[in-house]
Amino acid sequence: MSPLLAQAQALAPEIVSIRRDLHKNPELGFAEHRTAQLVADYLTKLGLVPRIMANTGVVATISGTRPGKTIALRADMDALPITEQADHEYVSTTTGLMHACGHDGHTAILLGAAKLLATNNDFPGNVKLIFQPAEEGPGGAMPLISEGVLENPTVDAIFGLHLGTFVVHAGQIALREGPVCAAPDTITIVVRGKGGHGAHPHLSVDAVVAAGHVIVALQTIVSREIDPLSAVVLSLGTINGGYRENVIADEVIIKGTVRTLSPEIRATMPMRIERVIRGTCESLRAEYTFSYEMGYPVLINDRDMTNLVEKVSQRVLGPENTLRATHPSMGGEDFSYFAERVPACFFYLGALNAEKGCHYPIHHPKFNFDEDAIPVGMAMLAEICLEYLQVNATHA
Repeated sequence: MSPLLAQAQALAPEIVSIRRDLHKNPELGFAEHRTAQLVADYLTKLGLVPRIMANTGVVATISGTRPGKTIALRADMDALPITEQADHEYVSTTTGLMHACGHDGHTAILLGAAKLLATNNDFPGNVKLIFQPAEEGPGGAMPLISEGVLENPTVDAIFGLHLGTFVVHAGQIALREGPVCAAPDTITIVVRGKGGHGAHPHLSVDAVVAAGHVIVALQTIVSREIDPLSAVVLSLGTINGGYRENVIADEVIIKGTVRTLSPEIRATMPMRIERVIRGTCESLRAEYTFSYEMGYPVLINDRDMTNLVEKVSQRVLGPENTLRATHPSMGGEDFSYFAERVPACFFYLGALNAEKGCHYPIHHPKFNFDEDAIPVGMAMLAEICLEYLQVNATHA
C-alpha cells in the first residue's frame, strides 16, 4: 500500500463526515454559498489562501518546496433539482434538491487530497485546487477560465474524476484516452399551424399532426444519415401543445438533446435537423422555428496524461483495479473546457456496491455511492500530482 493511500484511509472518517454534511445541504449551480464557505474554511485551516471566483467557485494553490510546473485538480460542487428518495442518516434536508451526481463526493475528495498534499508538500511546483460551481448547468468552467483560473500561475496540466456506480467498483478506476464524454446540445422546435374545431380539420392546419411527423422523421437522421460506427444520439424529451380533445392545436413545442463525439458530425447536425423539419412542415402546410444551442464540447483526454494516470493507478491500486474503458459516455461534462486548453485526464472512480444499495445511476432519486471510494480518490489525486510534478521537474 502506498504511504499516501494509508494516510488517506486514516483521514477518511473526517472526509466522509464532510461529504455527508454536503449531502444533507445541497445547493444548485451558482448558489453554492454554504458549500463554498465550507470549502474555503477548510482550506484556510490547511494554511492556504482561498479566493472566490465565478461567484461561488473556490480556488487555492498549494506551493511545493521548490520551483516547478503547476498542476490543477478540479471538483464540481453543485446539486440537482431532484427530491431524494432515501432513508439513510444524511438524506437531503432540502426538499427538491439532492446530490444525485456525486458532486458532494468530488468536493470532499478534493478537500482530502488537499490535506494530503499540504502535509506532504516536498515537491517541485504547485498544485492548484479548483472547486467549480454549476457543472450541471449553466456551466461554471468557462466563467472560471474567463476570470483567469488557468493563469497566475499558469496551469500546465489538469485532472478530474467522477464517481461511478456503473460497472466500476470501489477500489477501481476506469479511464480512456481520446473522447470521454459527448458534446450535449439542446434543440427547440416550434411547429405552428392554424387552430380550429376538431370536427372540421380541413379548415385548419393541425400542429399536432405536423409535430408528430417531424418527431418520426427526425429519427431517420441517426439511423439513415450517420455512419453506424459513429456515436450520435438525438432524443426528443418534451412535446407540449394543444388545449383540449376537440380543438385542433395551432402550436406545438418540442425540445430535445443531441449528443455527438465527433466535432465534424456535430457541425452538420443543425443543418440536417432543420432540413428535415423544413421539408416535413412544408408538406403539411405548417410553419416552424428552430433553435440549436451548443452545449459543452466533447471531452477529450490527452494521451500522455491518461498514461500517467494509468501508471499511478497500477502502482497505487494494482493493474487488476486499473481498467481501460472501451467506450466513451454520451453524457456531457464541462471539464471539457479545461481539456481544450491544457493537457488533461478525466477518469471514473469506482463506487458501485449493490450490497450497500449503491447501484442506482447518476441523476436517480435513490443515487448513492460507496464511501470506500473516498480515500481511493484522495490518494489517486495526490499521487497523480506528485508523479506529474516529479517527472516534469527537470523541464520546469
